[in-house]
Amino acid sequence: MNLDIFLFSQINPVKDFFAVLSLIDKWVFNGVNNLALKYLWLDTLGIFLAQYLPWVLIGILILFLLKNFKKYWKMVSLGILAAVFARIITEIIHWLWYRPRPFVENQINSLLSHSPTSSFPSGHATFFFALSTIVYFYNKKAGIFFFLASFLIVLARVFTGLHWPLDILGGVAVGIFSAWFLNKIFSTNH
Repeated sequence: MNLDIFLFSQINPVKDFFAVLSLIDKWVFNGVNNLALKYLWLDTLGIFLAQYLPWVLIGILILFLLKNFKKYWKMVSLGILAAVFARIITEIIHWLWYRPRPFVENQINSLLSHSPTSSFPSGHATFFFALSTIVYFYNKKAGIFFFLASFLIVLARVFTGLHWPLDILGGVAVGIFSAWFLNKIFSTNH
């Protein structure tokens, strides 16, 4: 066997990079998820943030429309369009590559049940970060609030055992890029 081929086959920087990334992903997940099932108040908060805070953000969008429909209809429409566009990209990725959720192959502290669908990227992260990005483009203060709420939602999705941290990062990237892209296409100086 040629020595160069042997050495190259033993050292694969891409494979090594993903192996290290996977270890970091599991380490961060365990650090967050190991806090579950220790304190009732924290579990209750985590469940609220993961399941119900998303509905609060949708309610706030409705309040924007009720407050001043003429001023905010573009923001809400583009926000929902960006969020749906990001979710479509997420579903395509799910179709192309299945990544098991943490509870599928591991013993974890699971607080919420979910079907064992593909985990990467997080649909909640794509949807709410796309929405937050559009809100930020139109209203900086509200956008910062939406980003903070979205961060709490996705952190709670890891805490409750539904997602790996890299699922969240992938979803954040898809969501922000989708919103930025659609904003570039549809923007009229707001």
